Amino acid sequence: MKTQRLLVILIAVALLLVFAAVRGNGDPGLAAPLETDVFQGPIVGEAAVPAVSPRADSLAPAAAEPLLEREINPRHNPLQFEPDMGRRGTWDRTDLPTDPLTASSLNTGLTPGLDFSFEGVGNPLGCNGCSPPDINGDVGPNHYIQMVNATKVAIFNKAGAPLLAPFNLGSLWSSTTCTGNWGDPIVLYDPLADRWLLTQFNSSNQICAAVSQTPDPTGAYWLYNWNVGSFPDYFKFGVWPDAYYMSANENSYTAYAFDRVKMLAGQPATFQKFTGGTNLYLPADLDGLASPPNGAPNPFYTFKDNSFHGGADRIELRAFDVDWVTPGNTTFSVIASLNVAPFTYTVCGWFNFDCARQPGTSQRLDTISEWPMHRFPYRNFGSHQALVGAFVIGGGLGDVGAAIRWFELRNTGSNWTLFQEGTIDPGDGHDRYVPSIAMDAAGNIAIGYTVSSSSLEPGIRYATRLAGDPLGTFSPEAVLIAGGGSQTGSNRWGDYAAMGVDPSNDCTFWYTNEYYSSNSSSNWKTRIGVFTIPGCSGGGPTPTPTDTPAGPTSTPTPTATATSGGRNTPTPGPTATSGGRETPTPTPVPGDTIHVADLDGIGVSSGPNRWQATVTITVVDQDGAPFAGAIVSGSWSSGATGSGNCQTDGAGQCSITRFNIRNTSSSATFTVDNVSATGHAYDPGANTDPDGDSDGTVIVVDKP
Repeated sequence: MKTQRLLVILIAVALLLVFAAVRGNGDPGLAAPLETDVFQGPIVGEAAVPAVSPRADSLAPAAAEPLLEREINPRHNPLQFEPDMGRRGTWDRTDLPTDPLTASSLNTGLTPGLDFSFEGVGNPLGCNGCSPPDINGDVGPNHYIQMVNATKVAIFNKAGAPLLAPFNLGSLWSSTTCTGNWGDPIVLYDPLADRWLLTQFNSSNQICAAVSQTPDPTGAYWLYNWNVGSFPDYFKFGVWPDAYYMSANENSYTAYAFDRVKMLAGQPATFQKFTGGTNLYLPADLDGLASPPNGAPNPFYTFKDNSFHGGADRIELRAFDVDWVTPGNTTFSVIASLNVAPFTYTVCGWFNFDCARQPGTSQRLDTISEWPMHRFPYRNFGSHQALVGAFVIGGGLGDVGAAIRWFELRNTGSNWTLFQEGTIDPGDGHDRYVPSIAMDAAGNIAIGYTVSSSSLEPGIRYATRLAGDPLGTFSPEAVLIAGGGSQTGSNRWGDYAAMGVDPSNDCTFWYTNEYYSSNSSSNWKTRIGVFTIPGCSGGGPTPTPTDTPAGPTSTPTPTATATSGGRNTPTPGPTATSGGRETPTPTPVPGDTIHVADLDGIGVSSGPNRWQATVTITVVDQDGAPFAGAIVSGSWSSGATGSGNCQTDGAGQCSITRFNIRNTSSSATFTVDNVSATGHAYDPGANTDPDGDSDGTVIVVDKP
């Protein structure tokens, strides 16, 4: 009997090892067995009877908790019971391919500078030693609300001034488990009802939701408390006419609908739930006042990887079609599976939180690259519906390769299709993560994110694209606030951030994220930045983008001058049209030209079996004077691939670096494809190099 039992154990162990091997070794080029979501439901929850809160402006201000350096609400690994905790070989990958979209990620447009920015809630008030902050916020016609762990609510006017001291979300409740402040907060403005939704979870499988009774968030709230059956880790909400939709990471990935109509009326409200996903979904979140088509279900999205989930690299869409009268008719069904350009799933491996580097410390940061990032904004333009999303991928050109894949989906009446996609990674050696994306009423898109590397403290940056820009591209980024220090006490960073659009003009973007002003274990700060893309007319006609290659063009383009704080100030010349597109200045008079006066290249070793090549470009005008503000575009070949852009400084110089070149390449060739500046024409025939190491257009950089 003992021999038989031992044999059974050995067979079981062998099967587990085979399963781990069959799952793939994490190689992005190897497909894993296809995983299929098998959702069960709807599960109908018990109706929650609402309570009424005191006015928010009557609550006692929040006080800092006793100092306790800790990780708050650790992200739950839903694959923890697999043989390798769900890693599936992703921790052991080497020689990852460069993301194919980095080479065409930038256009030569202009990301606008900030209208203004202001400080949000930080530690020690937030949670005095905890991380991450779970920063998010949203904007209404007269207010901006920010929420952070655990769980502080700050209400500002539209000039960035606080209207009352930050308070604990739990203090709205006088009883039930919602009086605690457990975190994972989400705040959303409901533009159709002109109300506010404030939410958090607690330790007993509960979702706590407060719905403002009026448009004034400093007033009273309807209070709801649901037991959803399992702990709703990393939940995210979206506003839709027939429900407040939610997703969560539980024993499997789940999707919810909460009865919005009854919640707005302060009536008992129930929820419906589906379980069984193989990656986290995000519900669509309505922006603008144009509702979806009557009765349209809420689209949820996730992304899947060939080497981890099987099949092709893709975006999957499901429609949550809720029936509050007859729940048995409710469905959560696949409506589209859209193949996308290949990407590397997770930056440093599944649930490997020690990832992005910072200077001055060995502490690394979580890039949260397993799941879609908050939000999934929806707009109805009449001629088409649009959805935009973003998630973090590997294969970038930074220290650890963290880059941001973004996309736009469109529905012109039949079904959703992939309209465009791109990767945020300008090739400057820094990593980018914790993105949040949104679209204004003119179809322009903005995205904000964290940027860091071994030479750059974590800071906040953002980038924009006009509706008519070449597909798949963003303009060069701007700095919201530069990081002044590194986080030394925890690998948990951000968890999520939030980009919103001001409903009062449907044009101005409001973005919030975290940063440090100096090195600290956990004394994080938050910042809210406000910016507007010139020419957005709050619902005016949307230019139809053309599928123009993202490469260079000889047409003069607007440039930006960097000022303190990272603000980009447009140089005189371009004017904005009603569609948000900048019109070039008149054709320059003959003689107003620029060209390359020198190319210098250097190769530097950058780690085991890797090196990097840097080319410094000098640009002058027709009189030989150094030219500042020119955008240089170039591409790599013969030993390296990809492209890059840079902007010349006061000496007429800028540099483009290609990182992570394999040692098997003895050299890399760089070609200047275009030099552009407002009011000046590029004259490539005048390119020269006094050193003789190039012809002014092409240079070969040798391996060190």
